[in-house]
Amino acid sequence: MKKIEVSELNDNVFTTIGKEWMLVTAGTKDKFNMMTASWGCLGWLWNKPVAVMFIRPERYTHEFIESQDCVNLVFLGQSEKARQAYAFCGSKSGRDHDKARECGLTPCSTENGSVSFEEARLTLECRKIYKTQIRPEEMTDKTIGQWYGGAKGGLHDVYVMEITSVSVAE
Repeated sequence: MKKIEVSELNDNVFTTIGKEWMLVTAGTKDKFNMMTASWGCLGWLWNKPVAVMFIRPERYTHEFIESQDCVNLVFLGQSEKARQAYAFCGSKSGRDHDKARECGLTPCSTENGSVSFEEARLTLECRKIYKTQIRPEEMTDKTIGQWYGGAKGGLHDVYVMEITSVSVAE
C-alpha cells in the first residue's frame, strides 16, 4: 500500500460507498472484527477530513469500535471475490465466523495499529472524534423510520471520525 494525501482521492464517494461498499474494521490484527457498510459519508467538518459512519449497537463490530480509538474503512473493489466478501461480512456475525479466513482476506496492521487487508484497494484510517445516536423524535422526515425496527434492526449510533491516513494499492 502507498500513502497518499486525502486531497489526492479521486473516488466518487456516492459510487464508492453506495455501490462498491466497504468493510468497517476495528480492533487489532490479533483480535478484530469487520462488517460491510453501504451507508456513510466523507467530507470536511471542524476543519478536518472526516468520515461519518452509522453502526447499529447490536452488531458485533460495534463492541470493537467502542473499545478502540481508531476505525478503518477498507474498500476491496468490485471483483467477484470482493462482492462475495462484502456479502458474507454483511450477513454473518464475527461471533460465529472467522470472517477474514472464510473470505480469503489477509489481515495486516495499519499505522494506527488497527486492521486492514492486503487485498484492499483503499484504506482510510480514522480516529473517532464524535458520537451520537439516531433518535426517532429528531427524524424530520418520518419515512426514514422505515429503516428501523423488527428484522431491520435498532437505531444506529453515528460516529464522526477524522481521516488520519489514506493508503491505496500500488
